[in-house]
Amino acid sequence: MADENKTPLDTISKIKALRKQEVSADALAQGIFDGNKAMLAKAITLLESTKPAHFEKANAVIEKCLSRPKDSIRLGITGVPGVGKSSFIETLGKTLTDQGNKVAVLAVDPTSSLSKGSILGDKTRMETLAKDPNAFIRPSPSGKSLGGVAQKTRESIILCEAAGYNVILVETVGVGQSEIAVHSMVDFFLLLKLSGAGDELQGIKRGIMEMADAIAINKADGSNLEHAKLAVSEFSRALHLYPPKANGWTPIVMKCSAIENTGIEEIWEMVQQFVEHNKKNGFFEKNRQQQNKNWFLQTVDEYIKQFFHQKETFKTEQAKLLTEIEEHKISPFYAAKVLLDKITKEL
Repeated sequence: MADENKTPLDTISKIKALRKQEVSADALAQGIFDGNKAMLAKAITLLESTKPAHFEKANAVIEKCLSRPKDSIRLGITGVPGVGKSSFIETLGKTLTDQGNKVAVLAVDPTSSLSKGSILGDKTRMETLAKDPNAFIRPSPSGKSLGGVAQKTRESIILCEAAGYNVILVETVGVGQSEIAVHSMVDFFLLLKLSGAGDELQGIKRGIMEMADAIAINKADGSNLEHAKLAVSEFSRALHLYPPKANGWTPIVMKCSAIENTGIEEIWEMVQQFVEHNKKNGFFEKNRQQQNKNWFLQTVDEYIKQFFHQKETFKTEQAKLLTEIEEHKISPFYAAKVLLDKITKEL
């Protein structure tokens, strides 16, 4: 008997054929509005492209998608590698689609300069969810800068919402600045933690604790269950030491097991309570408006950087100054001023 979850061969052939076709911005937008996954994937690939012609078309698609009504929840999920983000997202995603939601999973993970890897490099980590007709999983866009990757993810959120996905899960690699980037594009920020690893509060960054709207102690199953209960108490006490949030929400600590599917529904109920709380006091819309303003300012910074880096004079002068820095002929700080002065004179 054929596996019902497997993608039919004719569908795969259609997707491959579509990838090779040139599709207009209007056709892409209409395909997205119709919930066509292949069109959505093609549009995201277009906005990730560095070609100027693709940039114009991608922006035309985004502008059309912005006009669509949005009734979505954007949920950011972070945690160190090994905390069980993939299994948690898959279990939560399946729980949500079973309830009739449409779920999109995106990632913010600047490609590692060492491994060239990406946390969502393939969909094998979430095999069951990837086959769900009401779920869409998109690997992290490749990119050298966090700013560039984050921008593409923000634009992807707009496209996914226009395609009817009412829950957007944004995963972060859980190290460096990626948490801050994800926090700036979601409504609710969830921190996943493990228990039973010695001092529960050791090694956790203060900034991440302050950003979290809730903490979920994952892998609370088997012999680890008692450790998880202890971790809930410790983190709950720690959270009371932080100043109250501007929206009046008190962060909650819960335990869950993605493997046993326990505590997942309760976490989603808490997210819904948070959204209801923020919509009542006006913070939900206010936060999204502020995020849009921040996205604008950050995008301007990113475009300015791209503009300079694409200029041949910039590349030539930069290479020359790097050599002079190596030879201790000029300080890095003064070299930067010399470079910018030279480029701005040409404008």
